[in-house]
Amino acid sequence: MAPTLRRITAIVPLHLEVLAGRNGLDRPVRWVAVSELEDPTPFLEGGELVLTTGMRLSAGDAVPYVSRLVARGVSGLGFGVGLSHDAVPPAFAEAAESAGLPLVEVPRDTPFIAIGKAVSDLLAGEQYEEISRAFAAQGRLTRAALQREGPVAVVDRLSREIGGWALLLDPAGAVRHAADATGRHTGDKHAGPGDRRGAAGDWARETARSLEPEIARLRSAPSLASLALSTPDEHVVVQPLGRRGFFAVGSPRPFSPIAHTVVNAAGSLLTLALEQGREQRSAAAHVRSAVLRLLLAGEARAAAETLAALGMRLPGEPVTVLACDTADPEALTEALAGAAPGPRAGFAAMGTFTAPWEGLLVVLAPDLHADEVVALAARHGRVGVSAPGVEIARSESRVEDRMESPDPELDRAFTRAPDRAPDRALATALDRALDQARRALVSASPVARFSELAGRGLLSLLDPAAAASFAAAILAPLRDYGSRADLVESLRAYLASNGHWDAAAQRLGVHRHTLRYRMKRVSELLGRDLDDPAVRAELWIALCL
Repeated sequence: MAPTLRRITAIVPLHLEVLAGRNGLDRPVRWVAVSELEDPTPFLEGGELVLTTGMRLSAGDAVPYVSRLVARGVSGLGFGVGLSHDAVPPAFAEAAESAGLPLVEVPRDTPFIAIGKAVSDLLAGEQYEEISRAFAAQGRLTRAALQREGPVAVVDRLSREIGGWALLLDPAGAVRHAADATGRHTGDKHAGPGDRRGAAGDWARETARSLEPEIARLRSAPSLASLALSTPDEHVVVQPLGRRGFFAVGSPRPFSPIAHTVVNAAGSLLTLALEQGREQRSAAAHVRSAVLRLLLAGEARAAAETLAALGMRLPGEPVTVLACDTADPEALTEALAGAAPGPRAGFAAMGTFTAPWEGLLVVLAPDLHADEVVALAARHGRVGVSAPGVEIARSESRVEDRMESPDPELDRAFTRAPDRAPDRALATALDRALDQARRALVSASPVARFSELAGRGLLSLLDPAAAASFAAAILAPLRDYGSRADLVESLRAYLASNGHWDAAAQRLGVHRHTLRYRMKRVSELLGRDLDDPAVRAELWIALCL
């Protein structure tokens, strides 16, 4: 921050005396300009302390001269005496007082260059202090980044450094973590005294929603490094974090250059912290895929032991299986691990399990919280949902019970080769649920539940693209036929009437012999026997698509 006139005039060796405009002494002085021109304003930027001996000025020039300086935004006027004027002309003092411009008398023994050096030293000192503060802040942010919860610690530290709030957002714009140093906690009424995340939840989500247009701009224009927003009450900066998401900071005060430096440093540290864990997250994803493979094989105990190495556990209650088609499985995994459907516990704490599987992200969600998990997953892509009630924990406990059986022979069998006795019921149930979720996923709906699709018939379980391609191929010979007769509609009427010639002919408004001729042509063009029930079923499916 630039030094003020008050601080400059307080420098004793300069012997400066304030003659007018004392109410403006707190204005910052960004530079010292010496000029003997009657109008120096074309050579000024504003914020200067203008020094003059007044050799070309007379009392009659006071008002226009001072007015021009004020209009240009000059911080103050220093009038040197002992050369052109023995004292500052009263007209200048009166004009300056009237205009609110500080007027300082500079004695003959104080060179203008001494004032310039003093201001330069003050500016250099201020810059050094600001740089020192910036380095110190960066050091504190770096130490925060080295903590176990690096990104979270950086966000918390940054909010305190800028005296405002900070949000860490995932690629979809959802809140990963929020911190607020302004004392604004208008959120969850159920949060405990030390539960900052719960307390800040409502305002964080509301703020994230308000930033969606800016995030969309950053997402569509990768060349944008950041976006800044300003209102009378708040100043906001939003920055992307590579492909890992975004972060936003806000302060009731405008951001100084040093504050911008601190914010940029935090952005770099957050990007680095998020990227550094990629290999570890990739390895963990492979382990979770292996765990899912074990579960599909009925190896509940082996799956639980493998997962325990990651500090995680399997759901302890019946689950619903989700098949998620998302462009960023890692972001959805992190969102499920960190988001909180209640004020106290996150999904991970409830035992929600995720694993990459054949191009999808499979989620095992406790039935009790399945709807909340589905809602969150839908923000990251399309979701297929199985029927509920797959019991994993009970299967594992059955294995444990058999392992501790009092029957010596049975006990020796499990001790000798526990992997030879998988739980077939678990394997069957989980495989069926996964198949249901994947079948539901082929629906065009963003969220499709197998139980709902089942009520719409078997056609709802087909892949729309594959089914449409099948229908077009099988009916192409009929659509390409050059006769005036519409063979496709004739076939539809024939099949809809279960092969009854009179009913089908009446529906079409033709003679039954005409319909017989058309069906013979259909059979010839398709090379299929219309009396075969399987052929009729295929043709009916094709006509219904």
